[in-house]
Amino acid sequence: MKISAGNSLSLYMIVLVSVISLDVFSQVPGDIKIVRPQEIDDVLINPGIGFTTFQMFNGDNHRANQDVLREVNIEKYNNPPSVLENKNQPGSSIAYFRILWKVIEPEKEKYRWDYIDELLKLARGHGQTLALRISPYKGRPEDDVPGWYRELVGPQREFKHVKWPVDPENPDYAYYFGNMVRALGERYDGHPDLENVDVSIVGWAGEGGGSDLLSDKTIGALLDPYIESFTKTPLIVLLSGERVNEYITSRATVGWRQDCLGDLGFWASEQNGWTHMFDYYPQVIAEFGMHDAWEKGHVTFEICGTFPSWKERQGYGIKEVEYIIGQSLKWHISSFNAKSSAVPEEWRPLIDEWLKKMGYRFVLRRFTYPAVIHVNGKMDFTTWWENKGVAPCYKNYVLALKLKNEEMEVVLPTSADITKWMPGDNIYNGAVFAPADIEPGTYALQVAIAGPSGLQPKVKLAIEGRNDDGWYNLGEVEVVL
Repeated sequence: MKISAGNSLSLYMIVLVSVISLDVFSQVPGDIKIVRPQEIDDVLINPGIGFTTFQMFNGDNHRANQDVLREVNIEKYNNPPSVLENKNQPGSSIAYFRILWKVIEPEKEKYRWDYIDELLKLARGHGQTLALRISPYKGRPEDDVPGWYRELVGPQREFKHVKWPVDPENPDYAYYFGNMVRALGERYDGHPDLENVDVSIVGWAGEGGGSDLLSDKTIGALLDPYIESFTKTPLIVLLSGERVNEYITSRATVGWRQDCLGDLGFWASEQNGWTHMFDYYPQVIAEFGMHDAWEKGHVTFEICGTFPSWKERQGYGIKEVEYIIGQSLKWHISSFNAKSSAVPEEWRPLIDEWLKKMGYRFVLRRFTYPAVIHVNGKMDFTTWWENKGVAPCYKNYVLALKLKNEEMEVVLPTSADITKWMPGDNIYNGAVFAPADIEPGTYALQVAIAGPSGLQPKVKLAIEGRNDDGWYNLGEVEVVL
């Protein structure tokens, strides 16, 4: 083919345009490595989310106790099973216990902290943290306030609300119950094995019965001990009264909870069709201003009845269970207390899919880093994470990188704030520095979401590449002088 001068110019322009186009569309320099981890579909047991065990720990498999513990029989839990698996229910990172005031303070200002100390120790031994509620009383005489307090206020058990066996408007109630809460906070606020504290003030089991009848002064007197004493350990408040919620949310960052998830008609025939799922949750979440509280505070629900009662007594099928799960995800659920009840086998696939969305679920989609870095030099990196859950992680964990070979390893924390990684895409680009004393050589580059103390991996990611120590492989990097 004969090429004229004009044709030569045209060909040159085509080649030039092609080169420019390649440069425009290839945005990554040749010395930058790109990693796109493979996503996995496993159910992940991660800190602070998922199903909770109730009045027991992983692997205990005791008969589910739906009541407040009158006595804490620690011996019942003292021999952790060799296999921490729960029969017919998911594994759990949280153990939820509720204990009566009379058990914790059998004598005035003499507290049985040994109970809680042991529960915290046992929770850690079972691979869990402890969620705790101290309930003032329940409905039966044997579940009353402490005996010394009953002697102080007298035998009367009938007041403005049927669920008040003592008068919360009596200043002594807020004083003494509040003193116990303050002492609890002084001892345990910020304890690494204490997941959260359930705010309990009035009503049977401390579940808020009659909250709307409380005076503003009493609401403040009952809530201030929690607000002032728990500044590190998260608080969870029941959506029991608009003024109660307004008071505490205006003064502290709190999560919220609700009882009776799954009530599509438990007592509808007795209550003119009223149900929690249709006539209460959607309304109070909006009316109490809690629709976006999930962005900063944990949302948790307790089951209405049990899974077997859903199936056998209420006649729920797949359709009803799917609806309940869908609504809970819409409300940004992070954890669920199913009262340690057995999941029907035919519902297990639904429950597993629920667990994959409950709380946070982090997929590392893309990670870039330089192929070569210098001793004491800067390593810029970019990341794209997808949170496929419905809530952030509320724990101050650390996104960390690690350089490792046979001779040495070094952990490099980043400044990422993972508490702001909301559902959907999250971009974090940062930099770390190789230590001045690192030896030149080839290193494996690894990533983890770690605890702030000791920088040990805490969160399982929904990607392949996890090592036995919890770190995830990204690739290799060359360290040079």
